[in-house]
Amino acid sequence: MEQQAFWAIGIFLIIYALIISEEIHRTVAAMIGGLLMVTFGIVNQETALHHIDFNTLGLLIGMMMIVSITADTGLFRFIAIWAAKKSKGNPVRILISLTLITAIGSAFLDNVTTVLLMVPVTFSITRQLRVPPVPFLITQIIASNVGGTATLIGDPPNIMIGSAVKELTFMAFINNLAPLAAIVMAVYIPLFVWLFRRQIQTTPELTRTIMEMDEKSLITDKKLLRKSLSVLGLTILGFFLHQALHLESATVALAGAFALLLLTGEHKMETAFTKVEWTTIFFFVGLFVLVSGLIETGVIAKLAAQAMELTNGNVMASSLLILWLSAIASAFLDNIPFVATMIPLIQEMGNMGVSDLEPLWWSLALGACLGGNGSLIGASANLIVAGMSGKEGHPITFMTFIKYGFPLMLLSIVLSSGYVYVRYLM
Repeated sequence: MEQQAFWAIGIFLIIYALIISEEIHRTVAAMIGGLLMVTFGIVNQETALHHIDFNTLGLLIGMMMIVSITADTGLFRFIAIWAAKKSKGNPVRILISLTLITAIGSAFLDNVTTVLLMVPVTFSITRQLRVPPVPFLITQIIASNVGGTATLIGDPPNIMIGSAVKELTFMAFINNLAPLAAIVMAVYIPLFVWLFRRQIQTTPELTRTIMEMDEKSLITDKKLLRKSLSVLGLTILGFFLHQALHLESATVALAGAFALLLLTGEHKMETAFTKVEWTTIFFFVGLFVLVSGLIETGVIAKLAAQAMELTNGNVMASSLLILWLSAIASAFLDNIPFVATMIPLIQEMGNMGVSDLEPLWWSLALGACLGGNGSLIGASANLIVAGMSGKEGHPITFMTFIKYGFPLMLLSIVLSSGYVYVRYLM
């Protein structure tokens, strides 16, 4: 292995240790790591910029701006009280309902957009009930990644796989992945209740207070609400149609954001930009460049290729290896560059004589998407929620999340192993 590869591994491990230890802010650590990759010549500036996924960043910024303007109408407070009243003010029932809404929304939007919409609702509810928001947010992070697994548009790895393999259509993703996503959520819901029921107790007095509230009075600006909902609806429609329209999801989100700013006037612009989670955006930038050092020096490709050699082309062994390798790697690396590395490797296996690649593609999708629940940096939605939660004074630490997320991720991969074996390999 070349000397640059050793430097890349060393920098990555040091920065990753700093992120886990939380001795310095993870955004500062990631940016320093990315800058070191460039400073030491492991990647040049042009290559580093090439590895930054601007589609992901544009999607995040655009949706953050739309959500921030929509929040000024009182809509999220309305939804919060409405949902709480429908659940009779019971925190456990509210946790279940918000978790299911997040999972379903993540399947038919993308999981980042869904959590951007759900987190303000969650904070409104938990403030009213005076219960800690972190259990609600952790369940929503996990549900967003499970729900995003179910469709072609739900999670970036699925979009990448669908783009690379034209035979894997929108309906193919639903037919092959949605049943398992439903099974995983059915297993997770009672586990969520068991894990968090004691942390989210409230008093009958607070429950009665919520039941007596008039949620309609919380809508403070009906004119702005109509504009926001119109733009949000068109933006969501754009996400459904973006492939047919040959538009990236970032283009759709940013178009929606600036269309809404055009409709609302300049007085909303400063507020909208200040509400963007810039610390999270720059964390992504640093992380993309940090991982680019491993990609450009061949570290990730070499590890993946050696793993493939262990299977000797056996479809069953290859599928299960890809599933578990993708899950573990996606828990601790960003799943986007990992999937980008795995796609040509699986295609090469087809050229080497593996006749049926379909189980391998579904294993990659399941491992990359569900593996995102393994740690706080495993998926975009995780980091977005953590950033928003920290801004509200309720930080979700790396170790807090991994305590719940990693065991649940392993459980979902065990279920996935059985599913892949029974459906494709028996």
